[in-house]
Amino acid sequence: MKPRYAFWPVLSILLTIVLAGCRGMVAGPPPPVTLTMSVTLAGTGKGTVTSTPAGINCPTTCSASFPQNSQVTLTETPGTSNAFSGWSGACTGNAACSVTLSAADSVTATFSAAVTTSVTMSVTLAGTGTGTVTSTPAGINCPTTCSASFPQNSEVTLSETPGTGNAFSAWSGACMGNATCSVTLSAAESVTATFAATLQSINHIVVFAQENRSFDHYFGALRGYWAQNGIPDQSFDGLPQFNPVSGIAPLQGPAPAITGCNPAYPFIPPTSTTAAQNTSCIPDTTTLVTSFHMASLCTEEPSPFWNEAHIDWDLNDPTGLNPAALNGFVVTAANDARQVVPALNDTNGLRAMGYFDGGDLNYYYFMASSFSTSDRWFTPVMSRTQLNRAYLLSSTSAGHVYPYVGYTNTTIFEALQNAGITWKIYVNPEGTNCTPTDSSCLSGNSYISMFAYEQTILNSPTLLQNIVPISQFTTDVQNGTLPQVALIEPASAAALDEHPNDIDTETPNDIQAGASYVSGLINAFMASPSWKDSAMIFTYDEFGGFYDHVSPQPMPSPDGIQPLDLQPNDVCDAPGQIGTGTCDFTYTGYRVPMIVISPFAKKNYVSHTIYDYTAMLKLIETRFGVAPLTKRDAAQADMSTDFFDFVNEPWATPPTPPAQLTSGQCSLAAPTP
Repeated sequence: MKPRYAFWPVLSILLTIVLAGCRGMVAGPPPPVTLTMSVTLAGTGKGTVTSTPAGINCPTTCSASFPQNSQVTLTETPGTSNAFSGWSGACTGNAACSVTLSAADSVTATFSAAVTTSVTMSVTLAGTGTGTVTSTPAGINCPTTCSASFPQNSEVTLSETPGTGNAFSAWSGACMGNATCSVTLSAAESVTATFAATLQSINHIVVFAQENRSFDHYFGALRGYWAQNGIPDQSFDGLPQFNPVSGIAPLQGPAPAITGCNPAYPFIPPTSTTAAQNTSCIPDTTTLVTSFHMASLCTEEPSPFWNEAHIDWDLNDPTGLNPAALNGFVVTAANDARQVVPALNDTNGLRAMGYFDGGDLNYYYFMASSFSTSDRWFTPVMSRTQLNRAYLLSSTSAGHVYPYVGYTNTTIFEALQNAGITWKIYVNPEGTNCTPTDSSCLSGNSYISMFAYEQTILNSPTLLQNIVPISQFTTDVQNGTLPQVALIEPASAAALDEHPNDIDTETPNDIQAGASYVSGLINAFMASPSWKDSAMIFTYDEFGGFYDHVSPQPMPSPDGIQPLDLQPNDVCDAPGQIGTGTCDFTYTGYRVPMIVISPFAKKNYVSHTIYDYTAMLKLIETRFGVAPLTKRDAAQADMSTDFFDFVNEPWATPPTPPAQLTSGQCSLAAPTP
């Protein structure tokens, strides 16, 4: 019989197994499995790779462990001027790299150095003005550096800055108009920046006024000169006999003819036993004097004084209550010749109707045809030189109709001095008792001597340096020392001012000699370094008593002062006449020739805008920021918008004018029409 407990060993073994299992259940599951993701950077370029979830930030940290079966997304960022080429390994191509880590894995990110294509941006500066163009990004700073290379497809913005006294006109080429110029450079591009000059581009204004010639007398035949020389025709209100028979108005008409002296009452000079007879011309409307070509270059002087200028308006209405008849020129010239002692030769006043042409004044006719002129350019007052010169310097005669010394009104030179603007007055000492270095003496031969301001000049060594001999003008234009404003006084004592002969002049004034003198100064001006930024206005101070067929024009009184020094029996002296019609300073004088000479002057241009020549003061005031002197200059039209072309600069290279002829006949004998 077997032992009672023979099964115990087996039971012990089973119990051991069960207890072992229970111990395992109490310890829990094994830890999770982690797997490694590795990144390698390759290629010639640079970049970074980061992971989501975080862990990788290569090249600093290029591997990290993540839970098995988690999704890891890798993000590539190329370095500056580099490019991402693609993934290899666990990811391929250029798409986003996302890996589910069922096992350890690795990927390579390849970066390449970017191949940058450069394209060129070029800038050209054009126009009459100056300026600069710069770029963003930097590279262009034209006119120093006018082209630069930029990465292809980059945006380049150009900024323009006009030079002092200039204006920006427009872009052309890759940009158009005036808006900001921004260009995306897909290929090489070019752009032109056009800058225009303005009135501020003129740094020197020269005023040059000769003496006593009317418009018809000097320039009336200009339109005929154009026809003879193949110059295109345009409207020009000169003597009507020179107008074409068809085409542009005004058209051809008869030569003007006005009232002469009754031939039954000729002047009879005095003898040793008898007085002069018929010392006054008796007007005769049946005896007409017709406009004619002067044979002599020398002319006895008609009178342009207040009385004669008003009688020229109308023999029967010198106070100007009615429109001008312009019929008194011959009669006043005849009376002037008869009533001086000794009497002149032309006692019938025929010289008043004489004119010159391009065969006589070839230099002036060429210059007026090349540059800008006007057929509505009037003197400021119906009277003689001194009164008009007072307007030229101060824009008023302060109520005077007779020459006056001691004007206290402000001159343009005083206004310029107060504004810090440089100025000079050039005086020809030839024929005077002045030496070229004696500025005090030269001042006495300038019309500035009519003004109290002259004493201020004489008392100031600094101001006195502004009164210089005419030889200094050539030096100044050549050496760059031309002032901002200059006045050239007429060379009267040298008989070169083109004034008709005064009765006390022994040597006849030959207009060709005067024109030749003028041509020398103008030619020196045009040939000098000063030409590029200067303007000269050449004109005449008054009409000299010579016929003109266009009436003086209404104009504001400069200061409200009415005539205050009329003498008994003067025109306008009768009670109630002052302040009516032409008996005030509310009309211009007669027309005179003028030429604007400048690189910016329009070519072969005729202005038809009404001016009196205080417009020259207006031009100076506008350019240099000086207030008007009176209501007269303030009322003038703006010459800068009329006579000048600042966009095209027509005469950057000045023309070559002919030498002025000097071989004409000079005689003071009474002319023969």
